[in-house]
Amino acid sequence: MDLQHLEAEVFVAIGFALFIGILLKMRVPHMLVGALDKRIDKVKGELAEAQRLRTEAEALLASFEQKKAEAEAEAAAIVAQAKKEAEMIAAESRKRLDEWASRGDKQIADKIALAEAQAIAEVRAAAADAATKIAEAVMRAHPASGDALVNEGIRGLKALRA
Repeated sequence: MDLQHLEAEVFVAIGFALFIGILLKMRVPHMLVGALDKRIDKVKGELAEAQRLRTEAEALLASFEQKKAEAEAEAAAIVAQAKKEAEMIAAESRKRLDEWASRGDKQIADKIALAEAQAIAEVRAAAADAATKIAEAVMRAHPASGDALVNEGIRGLKALRA
């Protein structure tokens, strides 16, 4: 081997050893480990916050879905009750009309028919008002399902008219 070449390798090895010694003396590896530990802690904190926010969002979604279901059930119950009341009023009015018609009192029969029509109109108006208020509350709580609820309400009102 060449002596000059060997001397260069020795100087490079000594220089490298000194460089590593200086890095160790200045505690560079400890600083790097400390910086990495801080970054790890920060990422763990961000992950925990993201998990907390996700859990909170899922709970909020479940709450809105429950409120929507309750409002839909309440609206259906109100419409069903309004139909039932309208049918009862209509049946009672028909019964009275038949009684008065059998007596031959045309004027009273007309008044009963008018009262029946007014009662049905009032019940329909009350049902429409209640359904509108409930639909408005549901649409505020869950805007995405608003179109479906409006269409369902319109069908319900059309059914009441029939």
